This record gives sequence, C-alpha cells and structure tokens, in this order.
Amino acid sequence: MSDNALNRSMNSAVKHYESLFKLPSYGRVFLFQTAVCLGCGFLAASILSVHDYWLTLGLSLSLVILLVNVFSDLVISRVIMKGDPIFDFRRTAAVSLICLGFWAIFLLVGTVLAVAVDSQWWWIRLCLFGFSAVLILRLVVFRAVSSLHSFRSYSASFLQPVLHLILFLTFWAKIGFEINLQMLTFIGFSTVLGLVASLVFLSLLDRVGKETVGVPALSLLKAFLLNWILGLNAPFEELLEKLGEETDVEVSLIRFGYPRSKAAMVVPFVHPGPFKNIGSSALPYMIKTELEAEIGCVVAVPHGLFGHELDLASQAQNKKLIKTLISSADCETFEAKASPLVSLSNGLATASCQIFGNSAFLSFTLSPRTTEDFPKELGIFARQEAEKYGLACSAVVNAHNSIDGPLELRETLDAIQKVAAQVIKKAVSLNREPFSVGGATVFPKEFGLKDGMGMGGITAIVVKAVEQKAAYIIIDGNNMIAGLRERMLSALRSIGVDEGEIFTTDTHVVNAVILGERGYHPVGEVTDNEKLVGYVKEATINAISCLEPVENVCCRSVLIRGVKVIGEKQLEMLCLLIDKGLKKAKRIFAPIFGVTGLFLMLLLLYV
Repeated sequence: MSDNALNRSMNSAVKHYESLFKLPSYGRVFLFQTAVCLGCGFLAASILSVHDYWLTLGLSLSLVILLVNVFSDLVISRVIMKGDPIFDFRRTAAVSLICLGFWAIFLLVGTVLAVAVDSQWWWIRLCLFGFSAVLILRLVVFRAVSSLHSFRSYSASFLQPVLHLILFLTFWAKIGFEINLQMLTFIGFSTVLGLVASLVFLSLLDRVGKETVGVPALSLLKAFLLNWILGLNAPFEELLEKLGEETDVEVSLIRFGYPRSKAAMVVPFVHPGPFKNIGSSALPYMIKTELEAEIGCVVAVPHGLFGHELDLASQAQNKKLIKTLISSADCETFEAKASPLVSLSNGLATASCQIFGNSAFLSFTLSPRTTEDFPKELGIFARQEAEKYGLACSAVVNAHNSIDGPLELRETLDAIQKVAAQVIKKAVSLNREPFSVGGATVFPKEFGLKDGMGMGGITAIVVKAVEQKAAYIIIDGNNMIAGLRERMLSALRSIGVDEGEIFTTDTHVVNAVILGERGYHPVGEVTDNEKLVGYVKEATINAISCLEPVENVCCRSVLIRGVKVIGEKQLEMLCLLIDKGLKKAKRIFAPIFGVTGLFLMLLLLYV
C-alpha cells in the first residue's frame, strides 16, 4: 500500500471533521425549547380552536408541552439513561430540542395545508406524521450513540414523543375532535414501522464496519464520541488493540555526557497519533517527562521519519515503549568531540548534520514549503550514507516545521536524498573538537492545546563547538505555519546563535480538540507570534547560560519488540470507513425512510 493511498484516505477522513459541532449550554437549549413550544401551542390553538379565548388556550398548551418536555428530559437523563456517560441532562435536552424543532416543521406544513384546503384534519394528520418522524429520529440517535442495554435506549426514544402525543390527543378530545379507530391504528402501525425502519438502517450501517475493518461501525462511533465528548480513551483503544498488529519499533537516543548527562535527544520511530489522548498522541511529552526524571537532564523529543501507520494502539503500548527505553538508556560512549552544525539547501530541501563522537544527528525540512511525514526509507538511506563514513550511530529527524498546502513527496524525495548525502559528506570532513551543551525548557502559560501547543512546551538544546553556537529548538506541537521557522532562526541569530533548526514533535494531543477543517491549529496559526518567538529566545538564552563541557557522548538505537501499532492497512480501512459509512447512509436513507414515509402518508389519508 502506497503512502499516497494512505494520505488520500486520511485526508478524506479529516475533511469530515469540520462537520462536527458543539452543543450550546442548557440555558440556551431551554430558551430555544420554550420558543418552539410556544410556537407549537399557538399553532394548535389558532388552527383547531374556534373559541374566543384561543390565545389563553395556546399559552396554556405551550406551557404544558414545555413542562412535559423538561420532565421527560429529567426522567431520561436521571433514571432511564443513568450511567450513560453521554446522555446527561444538557445533551438529552439538546436531542429533545432538535426533535421538537423537527416536529414543529410538520406542524407548520399542516398549518399551511389546513388553511389551503380549509380542513383542520390536515393539521392533525401532519401532527401524527411528525410524531412518527420524531420517533424514528430518536430511535436512531439513542441506539447509535448509547452503550446501554437496548431496552433503556428504546425507553428513552419512546418516552417524550409518546407523552407529547398523549397531550395532543387529550387536547383534541377536549376541543371536540373524535379520537377514532383509524387514528389509533395509525399510531400503532407507525410505531412498529418506525422501529423496523430504524433497526434496518442501523444494521446496514453496522455491516459496513464489519465488512471494512471487522468491527461494527456503531461501536467505533460510540468509542469516538466517548473520547470526543468526555475524553475517555479506553473504549477506542480497546478497538485499536483488536485491530492493530504487532511490530518492532526503534528509538534513537543521544546522551550528551554519560552517566551524568547534560542533555539528551530522543528520536522515536513511532508516530505520535492518531489524535487527542488516543494511542501514542502524547508520546513525545511522556518520553520527555519520564526520561528527564530518570537521567536528570533536559530531554528533547523531535519527530522521526515515519507516518500514521506507526501510531501505537494504546496507553499500555506507550508504557511498554518507555519502560524499555529507560531500561536501555545505558550505552557505549564515544569521544566527546563534535563538528560544527552544517546546513545545506538545494532550493527545494534543506538538510542539517552535526557529528558527535562517532554518531550523527541529521534533520530534513522543506520549509517554507509543507514539511509533513517522510517515509522511513529516507531514514534508512541517511543511515546508510552515514555508515559509509564509519559513523556507528545516527539519529534522523523530520523537522516537521512548515505547513502550506499538500506535500508533493514524489517530487521532493530525490532532492532530499541528494542534499542528505552532501551534508553528511561535508559534516564528516570538518574538524571535531571538544564541545559544550546546555538545555532548557519553557512552558508558555497563555498557549494551550487549543492554540496548538502541547504540554511539553518549548525546549532548546544549544551546542557550542568549533567556535559555533548551534541551537536545536523543539516545540511540542503539530507542525508550524509557513515562514515561522525562518523568523525564529533570524531571532536566534540576533542573540548570538550561529546555526540552528526548529523542530516540532508532531504531537497529536492538539488534534480533535477544536472544530474546523483540520481539527487542530499548527504552531503560530492562532498564537501571538511575537510572544512565541520571545519564548524561543528565552529558552535558548537559558540553555546558553547552562552550557557545560561534555565528557563523552552516548548514542544508541533501542529496539522495542512486539509493540502493537494500528498498522498501515487497518489505518487506511478506518479512514475509508468514515467515507464508506457516510456514503452508505446517504444511499439507504431515502429508500428506507422514503418508503416508510410513503406508507405512513397513505395511511394518514384514512385518518
């Protein structure tokens, strides 16, 4: 399976994210409910009542409809759906508001027909039809979203529309309309038909999931909603564990000083995704904090060369990786001599390389063009090039520091490989001398996940070697706006830094926390860039003030065996499932509910 195919599938899935929405507060929901109930009550009174006091009658009916609505919302959320994490009082009320609005549309149509043909029965017919439509809507929503026993979701679906229908039937009887056998037959038949139609609709959607990934589509939907709404990661991760595949993953580790380290670079060849707190989304921050506590120095975790196919499946897999990494943090040391940091560009790609002892630290960027995930084959190529010059260990980084449209990887891969070979050759040809390292991290208080800033803040690792100060800036975010890297590097030069590079961790804890086309903000998109650059300078100045000579360099590659990742094939299938599910829903919606509505309309003619 090609990277392009996977990227197309993911892009197709991401484009649907902007269709998600947040529910309003209960206060607003109640105001809207009141307005809709007033409308329904006055429509009923004005069309059906011939009394002079129809205004008072309409207001009374409206208040009773509203009271029934609030009562049923309370019973559903506090009793029937008690224990369901999604259907609290506010969300239950929001569902009721949508259903009331849906019902009100039928009442408006009934009003127009009643006036047009001068027959009040058309208002009653459309009210009964609205009951059927609302019942189907509630059956679909509660069965699709709730994880509770089906009896409870059915009860929650029926309670409110049935109570409203009883209220309308009582009102009709009071003002002189006969509740006949045909009317009761329609109610019974429409209830059964609505139940069958909703079950068929949901079963066909479930089948799409089973055929695509082997898991019912509604199970995935429920797990996603539990995470999106409540932040619960266990239900989704349980599914990912079932769908995932075991593989061996690698982590590159460079420690400046051993056993007492001045700073460390960790490059995990694991993708920090898929989103929010699911899988390895927070892995860069987790590695940073746990390894800092273990070895007692500043740790930076830039992005490796890989894609979403190497997302870890769960928190258990994160812990396995970190535990193995910590237990393998000891390694053979090299002589503490370093070359200057070398950066070369061929107009399309920029590669940087610095030699530490017998190891190389390499990075690639296409900035100011889009720099997204690079294939692991590029890392293999870079390592092989380094081995040609006798370098025993290499850490290869994707700077992941510019986003400005789609990434045209085919056109750029050759350019990256050529400049990679050139920069390694140049770096190994330069003199290596004893060097100093300093590290520091700042945590911008005003920037949070919704602004695109992860919990790891901004880390600066400064290396002073051969009369050169080189700064590596690692920002815990998912990419950066185009041009910001260049602005930051310019600011670093103003404080005495000769060379440097800006990295992001590609953390996905910032993903799926806002609504929009991408579902996240790249670093700098919504933050004050002046303040952001100021924090980068602050971290760098702090790192410079901590510069200490390095006695030796420790570099190694840690292999973690049998880690469960989502996998390229399953990830593509999960992404395709969203599109396939939506297309299936659109395809079956009209036949199922159109035929149901047609039968009900024909039956209404006899009411």
